[in-house]
Formats: sequence, C-alpha cells, structure tokens
Amino acid sequence: MHRSAKRLASYLACAAVPVMLVAGCSDDSGKDSGGNASKSPSQSSSPKVAPGKFKKLPDPCKAITKDRVKKMLPAVKDEGGEQGKSSDTAAHGTCTWSSEERQGKGGINGTQFRWLAVNLQRYDSDPALGSGDKRAGGFFNKQVDAAKTTKGAKNVKSENAKDIGDQATMVTYDLKKDGNDFKNQTLVARTANAVVTINFNGAGLAGAKAPKGDEMMKDAEEAAKQAVNAIAQANK
Repeated sequence: MHRSAKRLASYLACAAVPVMLVAGCSDDSGKDSGGNASKSPSQSSSPKVAPGKFKKLPDPCKAITKDRVKKMLPAVKDEGGEQGKSSDTAAHGTCTWSSEERQGKGGINGTQFRWLAVNLQRYDSDPALGSGDKRAGGFFNKQVDAAKTTKGAKNVKSENAKDIGDQATMVTYDLKKDGNDFKNQTLVARTANAVVTINFNGAGLAGAKAPKGDEMMKDAEEAAKQAVNAIAQANK
C-alpha cells in the first residue's frame, strides 16, 4: 500500500473513535494531531482552611477561680461546681453553681439567690463548613440572639463588652419567675475558634432586696475574662 493509502486508513480509523478520544490519534508521520488539545477537567480539590488555633478546652468547672465563684455566689453550695455531661470534652463543656444566702438571723430578711453557668464551645476547621473561627463566629451570634429573645424577658439591653477575647457582647434583661424578679446577665465572648458563654442571674427572695444589675454585670465580665484566659492556658 502506498503512502497516501496508509494515510487514508489512519484517518478512517480515527473517524471510528468517539470524539472525546480523537485527540489521541496521530497520522502515520508520527506527529500527534491533537497534542495541544486541553485535557478534560478533573474534580476540583476542596478549598483549604487554616486549622483552628485551639485544639482543646479546659475543665469548665475550673475555667474560673474558686475566689471568683465565692465572690459571685457568697453562699455557694459547692465551690467545685456541677459539671454537665459531654460526649466530647475537647469540643464542649458546661459547669453550674447555685447559692442561697439568707439575710438576717434565720433568714428573716429574705434570701439572696444566685445561679452561675459557664458554657465552653470549640470548633475545628472544616473545608466544607469553613474555618474554626468562622464557625465559632456563627455560634457566637446564635448565643447572643438566643439571650435577646428569651421568652418573657423584659428591659432587654445589649452592648459590646470590651477587652474580652476577639469579640464579646453583654445581654441583660429582667425575668419574672415563680413570682420573683430575676436580674439576668448573659455574656458571650469569642476567642479564635472557641466561644465562652457566661449566664449569671439572681433575685431577692422572700422580701430580700433585688440584686444590683451593674454589679452583676461586672462580675460576669470578670468571669468571662478568666474563662477566655483558661482556654489559652489549656492550649499551651
């Protein structure tokens, strides 16, 4: 078979191949007829996100000092607190304390009630969900919104809290429960990929004077600062 016949046979062979593979055919001169054709796109790799700053959380019941606990709850029942159950203590932890301080001999002047809760939440970075900081920021916003929309809350106020983590918001409100007027302070703070939520409330029971909201706010801020610092210390 002469050269032109070979060339024709080669072209006919190429014609029988699906279009997507034509780029691989070559003529009998040995030159690739589709050498400059672009390759079919491969699946794009998942976007990379920086790992979260914090890898673990401290014991929530030790996130604030015993001195701080006793200052906020003078007649605290258990300085060590009551730790909540968690299936992953590196990602979530809670601890609560309560106090009932009787005023006057035998509580004749009523009782001062206080309740404190520390909630710690940490997020890892995830290519599909975003960085740990971003995920923590989303949880931060949800916690603030939840405090603002507490059922039955009155006189709701919120403001930024300074010098606590990367961002912090204090939400205060009044709430009537079982015939008693409670003062509530919720401080939510984010430090990198972790979120601290301090819930502190109190009431004067059986005729005792209502607690001062301003003082409770300051106490909540100090507790939040200690908890933020505890997260940093746990990751050194």
